Amino acid sequence: MEVTVNGERRAVDPGTTVGDLVRGLTGAANGVAAALNDEVVPRAGWDTATVAENDRVDVLTAVQGG
Repeated sequence: MEVTVNGERRAVDPGTTVGDLVRGLTGAANGVAAALNDEVVPRAGWDTATVAENDRVDVLTAVQGG
């Protein structure tokens, strides 16, 4: 099945969760937020929020600078 992750189409297996996608994109332990179809998914729900065909997932990582 295909979903859009950070604006790019990607093939994923059925049952893929937001947590699976976040871990595939970043190894950051903190400063990461995820949204599924424009709705923020709390970190506690990442591993239970499954994606479906044509869903949109956005993964954002905070960047520190000066």
